[in-house]
Amino acid sequence: MTKRFPNNPAHPERTCWGCDRYCAASDMACGNGSERSQHPAELFGPDWSQWNALELTEEKTKPEPPPHQAGDSA
Repeated sequence: MTKRFPNNPAHPERTCWGCDRYCAASDMACGNGSERSQHPAELFGPDWSQWNALELTEEKTKPEPPPHQAGDSA
């Protein structure tokens, strides 16, 4: 069973979030590179888990209205 992933840990900078081991940043055992993987709250803010990925992709795929032309009379 995998460990529960915390939404907003108290000190995310002290842990490497790259795998399920959650090693201390100073003692990474998995060999996940030379730097620790940051927690999503560090990258995207404390409300990262509230985002709805489907809504974000739908906003990007909505067609944009054509730009207003200088010669058009409205």
